[in-house]
Amino acid sequence: MKVIILAGGGGSRLFPLSRKSYPKQFLKLEDDKSLLVHTVERFLDFVVPEDILIVTNQRYLYHVQNELAECQAEAAHIILEPVARNTAPAIGLALSYCESKLGCAGDEPLIVAAADHVIRPQDVFTKCILQAAQVAQQGSLVTFGIPAKTPETGYGYIEAGESDGLSFAAQSFKEKPDLKTAEAYVEAGNYYWNSGMFAFTIDFMKGEMAKYQPEIAAILAEGYEAAVARFADMPEISIDYAIAERSQAVRMVPLTCYWNDIGSWDAMYDILPKDEQGNAVQGDVLALGCTNSLIMGHDRLIAGIDLDDLLLVETDDVIVVAKKGESQKVKTVVEKLKKMGRKEAVEHTTMYHRWGTSTVIGQGVGYRMKKVRVMPGKAITMQMHYHRTEHWVVLRGTAEVMRGEEKMMIHERESVFIPQTTKHKLANPGRIPLELIEIQNGSYIGEDDIVRFE
Repeated sequence: MKVIILAGGGGSRLFPLSRKSYPKQFLKLEDDKSLLVHTVERFLDFVVPEDILIVTNQRYLYHVQNELAECQAEAAHIILEPVARNTAPAIGLALSYCESKLGCAGDEPLIVAAADHVIRPQDVFTKCILQAAQVAQQGSLVTFGIPAKTPETGYGYIEAGESDGLSFAAQSFKEKPDLKTAEAYVEAGNYYWNSGMFAFTIDFMKGEMAKYQPEIAAILAEGYEAAVARFADMPEISIDYAIAERSQAVRMVPLTCYWNDIGSWDAMYDILPKDEQGNAVQGDVLALGCTNSLIMGHDRLIAGIDLDDLLLVETDDVIVVAKKGESQKVKTVVEKLKKMGRKEAVEHTTMYHRWGTSTVIGQGVGYRMKKVRVMPGKAITMQMHYHRTEHWVVLRGTAEVMRGEEKMMIHERESVFIPQTTKHKLANPGRIPLELIEIQNGSYIGEDDIVRFE
């Protein structure tokens, strides 16, 4: 059995915490582990790291590597999508990798899961996965359905038909319904929320691709390297539309445990612990007379007074306030911000790099200040700026600096000045993280004023 975890999405529904530069799968929402780490650990209950494939894009490579190190799963395989093409091409690429690189047999079952869902308890989940793998080996595309106990309008639905004791026939897939239709589904009793998880064998999926997505199948038939090279030529389509809703051999296994895709702040409220007044509170929050509300703070004290059924999320550069039940509209906010060209739509003030992090702590006309953190043994590549100078003040650790032809060591409470058009490089030769303040001055301080030499 191989497990394919899709971790390339740049979800916006949990804005402002989740943004394109650091999306939901890397957030630590319930504890000190990210959603991706929880997902990997969930599958490590019955497979080894070498049987796990993470499909993501180049932007998130270092995030994924760091998260795999967190759960001692560095041996998992990372597959990089050249461009975003939705889940059908992503799954096809992973399938090709299994054949070409791992030598998997055609009857080996593959499990496909998202990187950002909350599922518990573990024993029930494991039982459902093994059951689905058994059904898949009988020649079916298996989808996982969540018993629809409430009329949710944010999920797609699966209509269940006859049962063979292990699974149900998936009679039809339904788009996200209005409230009246969702209530009718719950009343009928044979409708399940579509979890977006699948199980199938390699040969079965290759056959379905050839039948329903010949463009994708033709590219995959050329081998893994060709699939990577021609990935952009594949149609942009989800596995649901591409295969699941067309296949004549779809079975459904009920996922009879707690499941939450955290697709909105309302869903986030559901998974967090509540106080006696029904409030889910994180951060430095004083809630007076508040009931049934989500209040999440980051940098500042938040004082709430007599709030009811409210969602309030604060980061160091954005505050989002919404009525409970309306959080699906957060995505609309992000779309409007993108059209306005607002960087807040895609970037956090803290940016994550292969060498560490950089956080904007102040800026104005002609200047910007950042706190830079370089991990032990890492370095920022040799570069140069045409329009700005930089001044580095070391707070912690030791910096190895190349400035032109000069090499120097800068210690705590010492500083170095980098003139315009001067090649420079910053490295951390020590055993602890290097922390410094970077002060940029110039007529133009855009991030694109960087000429790299490595």
